[in-house]
Amino acid sequence: MSRPNRPIYLDNHATTPVDPRVLAAMRPWWEANFANPGSVEHAMGRAAEEAVEAARRHVAALIGAEPNEILFTSGATESNNLAIKGAARFAAAQGTERRRVVTLATEHKCVLESVKDLGAEGFEPVVLPVAPSGLLDLGLLEATLAEAPTLLVSVMAVNNEIGVIQDLAAIGEIAKRHGALVHTDAAQAAGRIPLDVGAIRADLMSLSGHKLYGPKGIGALYVRRRPRVRLAPLFSGGGQERGLRSGTLPAPLIVGLGEACRIAAQEAALDAGRIAGQRERFLAALAAAVPGLALNAPEAPRVAGNLSLAFPGGVTAQQVMEGAPEVCVSTGSACSSAEVEPSHVLKALGLAEDVARATLRIGIGRFTSPAEVDLAAAALAAAWRRAVASGTSAPPGLAGAAE
Repeated sequence: MSRPNRPIYLDNHATTPVDPRVLAAMRPWWEANFANPGSVEHAMGRAAEEAVEAARRHVAALIGAEPNEILFTSGATESNNLAIKGAARFAAAQGTERRRVVTLATEHKCVLESVKDLGAEGFEPVVLPVAPSGLLDLGLLEATLAEAPTLLVSVMAVNNEIGVIQDLAAIGEIAKRHGALVHTDAAQAAGRIPLDVGAIRADLMSLSGHKLYGPKGIGALYVRRRPRVRLAPLFSGGGQERGLRSGTLPAPLIVGLGEACRIAAQEAALDAGRIAGQRERFLAALAAAVPGLALNAPEAPRVAGNLSLAFPGGVTAQQVMEGAPEVCVSTGSACSSAEVEPSHVLKALGLAEDVARATLRIGIGRFTSPAEVDLAAAALAAAWRRAVASGTSAPPGLAGAAE
């Protein structure tokens, strides 16, 4: 089998390519008008400010929010930290008796670590398990919130490894009945599934530009205004973004995020249908060539482009990746020194360690072609066959991180 002239990119959960229309929208703000949006004393600064506000409107429209509820950040990691720590610290300063902060074992590390950090500040972190489907047991959430006054529930909309879509409307309803704030990390959901902050009762929602064909280094945090959600800022500065996120606003990146959200609002449904077709084409070809290939959490709803696949035959995902270097995928593993540790998400599903080590994450995106999925399926299948035939395990080493 001949190799393609360039790598086949199937890692769209780690990052997406920037849409050419986004690049075109950003370019004038690097070159023709590079002014600081805060420099409203002159025409160039005012024009940059207007571009930022137009982008804010596009971001808000994608999630059913008001423009003044959108704060710009450097990405979802910062947004998650600001939402979780900011809400907790503000509440603590007001003398709240609500000390419990609830999240899931399958959350992104920045959410898990933020919740863990609050344990040192007098809060009670509660990390709930998930079912083998990756979904939260709503009865367990109800019981947990009934046990003690809860300040915040943080549940990601779409999992970054297994693509599972949580029932945010039901989660939000339960949390609100118990008086808790609701935060969702929607980095993997925005532009992939419909989102409406009102419908899911969200108080806080995190977004990331580079997950929806926008630039890296920019994200947003939705902060509900009615009833008002109050946050303590993570750092001090010039008071930009209502004093919650000080720092000079990067107009080109913000314009790029806004354009990415505008495109997503118009084209997400078409994208999803096309991407789902590519996913089924890829899965059919790979499953035909790899008897015993298993889809993790098969019964759960998942986003159109995601596949979490466990290879049979006693080989590791790392071996398959090394045997098909022309295909860009990831293992969903975390790197720790020289040890390859199975992903915490796969562990939370209850998968055996050998299954977790044999799992590849596939992320098909807007620009993936039918020819690419065909070539990728053939290359991965050939790599698997060679690994099985060799009968040797992969040497210890670093695996590709999930993010």
